[in-house]
Amino acid sequence: MREEKQEAADNGRQGISGRMDLGEVIRYLVMGGLTTVVSWGTYALFAKNLGMGITASNILSWVCAVIFAYLTNKVWVFHSYSWKIGFILREVALFISARLMTGVIEMAGVPLLVKAGLNQKLFGVKGMLAKVAVSILVVILNYVFSKLIIFRKKEKQAAGKA
Repeated sequence: MREEKQEAADNGRQGISGRMDLGEVIRYLVMGGLTTVVSWGTYALFAKNLGMGITASNILSWVCAVIFAYLTNKVWVFHSYSWKIGFILREVALFISARLMTGVIEMAGVPLLVKAGLNQKLFGVKGMLAKVAVSILVVILNYVFSKLIIFRKKEKQAAGKA
């Protein structure tokens, strides 16, 4: 009974009624901002400090950001505390799939923008302006995928119990 009440409370935070949960959006933006800092920081580290190329730096910074984003979104944004193996596997698969979609946008977008002329230095790093522009789009898309795909199952379960 207590578990059902907690699940209902957790699902209520997901905005079942169609209304946006402002707290969730704020948490997502904060964690998305921190994820962006991880992405940009590791990109700068790989590109400038380690002398890696734009593509390699971009791939490695994306991997670092996805790991950070999964952990922070799971615990602090969407309050997903289940550690059951089946749940985790489903959640991780959906999360990584969604991030792969936006990762393709990032992997293609940064070099394309650099080649299109958006190759100005920002923070002393070549191509960083392109990285920032693509990151804004990616943060928005990642929220939409997280909200509508990854955590959608909870909403359907809660609606079925009502």
